[in-house]
Amino acid sequence: MTDLHSQSMKQTSWSIKRRLTILYILSAFGILFASTIFLYWVLASHLQREDNQFLAAKIDLLRVVMLEKPNDQGVLEEEIRWESAPFRLAKYYARLLNSNKQTLIETQNMSSVVPVSEFPPPVGISQTPSEATKWKSKDGRSFLLMTALAKLGNSNDQTRILQLALDISHEDALIADYRRQLMLVLLAGILLSAVAGILVARKGLQPIEEITRTVQQVSASQLHERLGQSNWPLELNDLATAFDNMLNRLEDSFNRLSQFSADLAHELRTPINNLIGETEVALSRKRNEEDYRNVLESSLEEYSRLAHLIESLLFLARAENPEAHVERTQFDTRKQIEGLIEFYEAVAEEQGVEITCGGDATLNADLTLFRRALSNLLSNAIHHTPKGGKISVRVAQTSDSFIEVSVNDTGTGIDPKHTPQIFDRFYRADPSRSENKPGTGLGLAIVKSIMQLHDGTVSMESAPGKGTTVTLSFPA
Repeated sequence: MTDLHSQSMKQTSWSIKRRLTILYILSAFGILFASTIFLYWVLASHLQREDNQFLAAKIDLLRVVMLEKPNDQGVLEEEIRWESAPFRLAKYYARLLNSNKQTLIETQNMSSVVPVSEFPPPVGISQTPSEATKWKSKDGRSFLLMTALAKLGNSNDQTRILQLALDISHEDALIADYRRQLMLVLLAGILLSAVAGILVARKGLQPIEEITRTVQQVSASQLHERLGQSNWPLELNDLATAFDNMLNRLEDSFNRLSQFSADLAHELRTPINNLIGETEVALSRKRNEEDYRNVLESSLEEYSRLAHLIESLLFLARAENPEAHVERTQFDTRKQIEGLIEFYEAVAEEQGVEITCGGDATLNADLTLFRRALSNLLSNAIHHTPKGGKISVRVAQTSDSFIEVSVNDTGTGIDPKHTPQIFDRFYRADPSRSENKPGTGLGLAIVKSIMQLHDGTVSMESAPGKGTTVTLSFPA
């Protein structure tokens, strides 16, 4: 059922390329459609406005002729009957009626073209018509009709009715042809937009396809692949950088895991081989009770070493858990340091090493983890400081609200080139230096994890033959 649902989702989901193409086509169609509608409206309204102005101007002209020359019938007939003749493309007709709507003068053949009854009611003498009425004859010709009253001379009781008709059939044909051309343009625009949308989507998504090809090459053995800072689009720069950073973290974690596995196998092999060897020797011949006791005591030391190693690894695993947290309490730092020094005093005296303490501060941290971190540092310092050497522990509060606890020894020191890796698990700056020394090689790694849990830092300064200083910086 789940497979069918997934397959259905794959079939119904659209690719980004298809979505971009369709959105591009729809956007282009919307813009072209709005543009064609606007252009069509501009042309139609422009022609209609000019026609209305033309008819209104003719009415004003005839009113002036009737007002100024009421008795000059020839001028009026010339204006009505013959002025319209030259207008072939935009032929207009004029008719003069008396108050009883009887025709006095009209353009030749006007009665057969536009009857009197088809005209709208006239506007007043003092008004100028602004909008004509559109009318279509039986033969399919289109006309604009306009009617107005006019005075004959200065006599208030002599009024006439002016009827004007403008043949706009050619304009209708022009608009219809223009409309067809706009539809062809719209159709061609959609087709071109589809082609352009496909090309634009393909070109725009090409960087993503390149990223996909690079990602497909990434594997456990190919973690070195990187997207790099190529000419990615601005929107993909952050993605490429984040992806490269992720690969860096993965490669580092993978390398650390591989190294950790190799180091762990090496660390476990030594005590196990010792146990196997001692057991084989013990079983090679019959021995007395004392010999078996010595074998068991030696084996117990190896078991303790293994238990300590496993316990340290478990601690590091818990510390690296994102949900790990510390139980912070306030305590007197110097008092806790002096307690640890007292614990290590017997070992230090046996080694011929002097331990001193200085400074004081109140620290807000996990007391158990603090003691463990400092204990690891003191143990390392004692084991690597020769007879007659000195170890000093200092506490100080810095100006940037950090409390620093430093452990300084006059021991053998290490080369500064090893300090960046000295806090890694099982790292040995000098393997020969660690021979016959107790420990698991995880002490400094544990210190680093403890400081990370406290949002603090740990640093080391060392020089061969001059000693080492390890500083723990806790947020105050």
